[in-house]
Amino acid sequence: MCIGIPMQVEAVDDMGRAVCLHAGAQHRIDTALVGEVAPGEWVMTFLGAAREKMDEASARRSLDAIAAVEAIMSGGTANIEAAFADLIGREPTLPPHLQAQQDKDPITS
Repeated sequence: MCIGIPMQVEAVDDMGRAVCLHAGAQHRIDTALVGEVAPGEWVMTFLGAAREKMDEASARRSLDAIAAVEAIMSGGTANIEAAFADLIGREPTLPPHLQAQQDKDPITS
């Protein structure tokens, strides 16, 4: 499984790469899939490549959720309700393209 990590751009070069910061360490990130980025912007990264640009609030929510999962995996406790507030108290829903497929499928209808 691959987990996306939000990172903030610190610097860019002319070769389609950015130096990004995560957990106090610098990472060289390929930005070819998201186009030009500027210092201060946030990107969601997977395996050394930026997959999308994101706003700071979304980045912080993702980082909080990752920290909660890390705490739980290491035997600690985490405030699950705060880290996953957007998921608490709602029913899961399929994206529209999958909902349309489910609506057509006689086995699930």
